[in-house]
Amino acid sequence: MKPQRILVVGAGHVGLYAALRLSKKLRSWEAEVIVVDPQPHMTYQPFLPEAAAGNISPRHTVVPLRRELRRCTVVAGSVTRIEHARRTATVQPIIGPAREIRYDHVIVAPGSVSRTLPIPGLKEHGIGFKTIGEAIYLRNHVLDRLDVAAATPDPDVRRCALTFVFVGGGYAGIEALAEMEDMARDALRYYPELRPEEMHWVLVEATQRVLPEVDRDMGAYTVAQLLKRGLDIRLDTRLESCVDGLVRLSDGDSFRADTIVWTAGVKPSPMLEHTDLPRDDRGRITCLPTLQVVRDGTVVEGAWSAGDCAAVPDLTKPPGNYCSPSAQHAVRQAVRMADNIRAVIRGRTPVEYRHRHAGSVASLGLHKGVAQVYGIKLKGFPAWVMHRTYHMSRIPSLNRKVRVVVDWTLAFFLRREVVALGQLHDPREEFVEASSAVPARTGER
Repeated sequence: MKPQRILVVGAGHVGLYAALRLSKKLRSWEAEVIVVDPQPHMTYQPFLPEAAAGNISPRHTVVPLRRELRRCTVVAGSVTRIEHARRTATVQPIIGPAREIRYDHVIVAPGSVSRTLPIPGLKEHGIGFKTIGEAIYLRNHVLDRLDVAAATPDPDVRRCALTFVFVGGGYAGIEALAEMEDMARDALRYYPELRPEEMHWVLVEATQRVLPEVDRDMGAYTVAQLLKRGLDIRLDTRLESCVDGLVRLSDGDSFRADTIVWTAGVKPSPMLEHTDLPRDDRGRITCLPTLQVVRDGTVVEGAWSAGDCAAVPDLTKPPGNYCSPSAQHAVRQAVRMADNIRAVIRGRTPVEYRHRHAGSVASLGLHKGVAQVYGIKLKGFPAWVMHRTYHMSRIPSLNRKVRVVVDWTLAFFLRREVVALGQLHDPREEFVEASSAVPARTGER
């Protein structure tokens, strides 16, 4: 019997966990698994704030695909089109012409991208916070701004360099803001020219609360803790413009800032626009609780989806509610989906995904946190310990768990690294300048 081909589009939380489970649970004569992703690794996004702050090595927040998916075929490229009517996907490799891959089952899990708004200046001056590259860039940029502020005699330049704006009060924004401020405050011990009160850290949130995933009292506690640290929290406020670094807010305030970080939500990958699969009004693929794609109440045979890009009904809540785009759901959905694909291949009936959200944990910097898990609310150091324990248990592979724990252990005894490696972002600049300075040789042999 010819093995069925399972194509996994995207190797994020859903793609990696689903492919890993399928490769372990299915025999080679039952199915072959092909994973397509432009990156050679999966990024464990909950660790991005700690990687940016220097608590974890950036390499330890990513999981190499070829090491973990040894029983799968990994294709380095992007899926540019899915024609499920023909059971065919078009793949654009990193180099070379596009090619088509036929499949029997497809797992559509390209994830999400930053949900930006048409705000003047945002495209030119904003920094995202969804990839390991963005986290490293933000770390280097913040430390570079401290160097600029320490070196300049111009008070306006110093004030602009030391102003850091974060837009979005969800988990990504709060953790990024808190961890980066914590890192910068640590770094100031090496900058006698600067004082902590000169730094201006601003959080801009369009609603009247932060951390909507937890109860209001926990969100209020988070705001209170950030205010104690001297952070500027602007609730019910929108970013109106940031042209030329001049930040204009809806509350009428304006100021210059060299750092503008955008963490105001996500949206499904634009790749879904190039498929013939059904989507809802928010661009998500419509699914049944079994993670099967559904069109007008009819199952689309051989098509599966989960995670940020999928509208999966939440059976633990009243009808009309969908699972939130969180890593917690994505990992569990991936496992259930893999088991359901195995069941269908073996002629059995798939099982519905049902998981009551366990809660949320967030770090507010070193030794500080907030957590609400199964109704239990923790604050401060206990919440921070729970945050680290939970995410250490979730990151794939024993290799990465050990490396993360070693990073944390060393951090208890050694001071945080606060050196910027800005040359990483343009490594050829110095070589190009040196080459340009060499005079051309005319006719010499």
